[in-house]
This record gives sequence, structure tokens and C-alpha cells, in this order.
Amino acid sequence: MNRTPVSSSNLASIGYEPNSATLEIEFYDGRVYQYFDVPEFVWQGLMQANSHGKYFSAHIKDMYRYTML
Repeated sequence: MNRTPVSSSNLASIGYEPNSATLEIEFYDGRVYQYFDVPEFVWQGLMQANSHGKYFSAHIKDMYRYTML
């Protein structure tokens, strides 16, 4: 999945696959997680947020099924 670099103190890059509703997040420590069944509007909100990390914590973390790659 292609990811877009973001300006964040915690998140390095973000990718989204609309066909599978899969959100992929790379953290600065090198960990990469895939979150499943994430609506496209949640990904759009994450990309448009003033703070990607705060949006992630409030709207994604612990709310969707995920796996670490």
C-alpha cells in the first residue's frame, strides 16, 4: 500500500485502500499497523486533522480491528 508522509511527532506516514477499507499507519519507531473496516470519512478526517496524532488517538486507536505488519 502506498503511504503519504505526514507532519506529526508520532506518525510517519498514512495509507488507505478504499476497496478494502484498510488504513495503514507507519509510526516513527518503524512499526506499521493496518486497521480494518475503517470508513473513508475517518481516513479523510485523519489526513485533514491539525494534529494527526490526536485524531488517531480519538477516532481510530482501539476502535478498529488491527494487525501489526
